[in-house]
Amino acid sequence: MRNDREHHEQKALFFWARLQRNKYPELEAMYAIPNGGDRNRIVGAKLKAEGVKAGVPDICLPVARHGFSALYIEMKAPADASGKGRGGLQDNQREWLERLRSYGNKSVVCYGFEEAKNEIQSYLS
Repeated sequence: MRNDREHHEQKALFFWARLQRNKYPELEAMYAIPNGGDRNRIVGAKLKAEGVKAGVPDICLPVARHGFSALYIEMKAPADASGKGRGGLQDNQREWLERLRSYGNKSVVCYGFEEAKNEIQSYLS
């Protein structure tokens, strides 16, 4: 289950992306992959039948750069002021990140808005 801190960090990233579209028009293609969250069994079964897969990263920027086909970001909550609460990866998330790399994509874990923003700027430069 995604926590509220991850939600707010990702929401901030997409807000920033909307503001940066003049500088980086490619950001128009960036989208979220809604794999997280609590769902009842019926909704979960429907989504699975439609092809939703656990562990797929949260964000995709389907733009080729630097020899990669696309950029995938698994968004995690950063540590809080006390240094605690940094989100961790599940095994299926690690597997997806590696699988996507093997297919020629850049796939990264970003701990919060700032890391994700910096990763995207670097990727698009």
